[in-house]
Amino acid sequence: MALQVSSEVLERMLAEAGEAHPRECCGMLMGEGGTIEAAHAAANVHAEPERHFEIDPQALIDAHRAARQGGQQVIGYYHSHPNGLGVPSATDLELAAGDGAVWAIIAAGGVRFFRSGAGGFAELPYEVTES
Repeated sequence: MALQVSSEVLERMLAEAGEAHPRECCGMLMGEGGTIEAAHAAANVHAEPERHFEIDPQALIDAHRAARQGGQQVIGYYHSHPNGLGVPSATDLELAAGDGAVWAIIAAGGVRFFRSGAGGFAELPYEVTES
């Protein structure tokens, strides 16, 4: 089953990656089940933002708190690869919890989605919905 992603969410992530270049942008994917309803940008607090990302821990706490209070659920994360490679890096594989979260990687003017599982990442097909 393909993810459902609005054109607005895709445009927002692509714009954010362009603005952050040559640093990596990052944030959280919000929604329900197989539908990504929003992308919430977060500060990249990693010491080397040109090569790595770390979502601001306070942004994660706030997003999960809002979800517990009835807001949109955190269904995954996104970040850009300024090097243009649209696949999970060795660092991404190392950091992934294998918990089924959706990861979006923005690179070379496109967005690819993956699910983090026990065996690594599996690419996910997606359909763009008009917003």
